Amino acid sequence: MNKSQIIALYDQDQRKDVAYPNMRREVTPNVVRHIDTSGTGEGIITYSQLNEANVEDTVREQVSYFASIGQDFEWKVYDYDRPSDIKERLGSYGFMVEEAEALVVLDLEDAPETLWQPVRHNVQRILDPEKLADVQTIEQQVWDEDVSWVAHFLGSALSNYPEQMSVYVVYINEKAASAAWTYFSENSQFASLWGGATISGYRKQGLYTALLAIRAQEAKARQVRYLTVDASTMSRPILEKFGFEMIAYTFPCKWKLKSQ
Repeated sequence: MNKSQIIALYDQDQRKDVAYPNMRREVTPNVVRHIDTSGTGEGIITYSQLNEANVEDTVREQVSYFASIGQDFEWKVYDYDRPSDIKERLGSYGFMVEEAEALVVLDLEDAPETLWQPVRHNVQRILDPEKLADVQTIEQQVWDEDVSWVAHFLGSALSNYPEQMSVYVVYINEKAASAAWTYFSENSQFASLWGGATISGYRKQGLYTALLAIRAQEAKARQVRYLTVDASTMSRPILEKFGFEMIAYTFPCKWKLKSQ
């Protein structure tokens, strides 16, 4: 995998051109931003083209804009963005800079044979929003934080754009043990993997691998070329064993209206 070529492709596909359901995409001279239209989410800046001359004014402009529409937003910074200290500038301006995540990418043409083997575990695709309680229960137990948004977010996706979201749960003895989902952007070479979580008592039984394999197989069948994950420090080593390569660190920088 040529890292610079992948970054260029990713930037064009997933940062400049990407569109999200329930969001309005806006392109300005310096940023690409997405405005939540559902009334329940936040906005996001996916791409910026800044330099020393325009960075301060652009940050102020974006904060002012989102404040004018009464919406929190995230500015997602990549470690290769310019200027190189943009993350620090956002932090000093009042953004909450969250922990770094490793953006890892797998070219499915180079994926190991392990991912193409039949999945032996009882993995079920969730099509009925009413059955998302199992997913939320798993995420709640694993992360021990408020994940009430999960059922709403995935339920809205399955109801309104089911072709773009695939949700899977692994069951052991009829009990929900592990869950994950895939988001398929429209007309994209990339699909992103999310939510991979296994309840502690069911770990080291290959459930994470089973969910990874079934999602890779679906992506390949849908003629997607690349899988991406915003990987935590816990999942990154596992993903790298399956051929994922890190192309950048990303930093979610959050602006809340109360920050003003």
